[in-house]
Amino acid sequence: MVEKKYTHRKNLNFKQMTDPIADYLTRIRNAVMAKHRVVEIPASSIKKDITKILFEKGYILNYKFEEQDGPQGLIKIALKYHPESKTPAIKGITRISKPGLRKYTGSETLPRVLNGLGVAIISTSQGVMSDKEARNLNIGGEVLCYVY
Repeated sequence: MVEKKYTHRKNLNFKQMTDPIADYLTRIRNAVMAKHRVVEIPASSIKKDITKILFEKGYILNYKFEEQDGPQGLIKIALKYHPESKTPAIKGITRISKPGLRKYTGSETLPRVLNGLGVAIISTSQGVMSDKEARNLNIGGEVLCYVY
């Protein structure tokens, strides 16, 4: 009879993520629904770019990029709520282009979210930007998500 030796991994919480952008959006959506003030998300360069756009467009109150020992850092996002009615600034956040079905658009057919009241976040050859910036630069790209 042969004995099998089992080796234990040091970090059992490590999981391969299929769609990190969807995880980022879901963490924000869940924190807004639970009325949390701050949400912590594992960092990546594209998530940092999306966070900057959300801050510039007024959907989040503040953000902070923290470096850690490992390969990733951490993004701390302070969510924005109305001071009196406590309604969140983010009403909806939806992933559009998914790993199984990518959605690309040209500069002529860039989407308008809620007739211009929301923001579509586009990944272009010039970097990640809002739909209005991409329209001004006359470039298209992959539609990552809608925020309204």
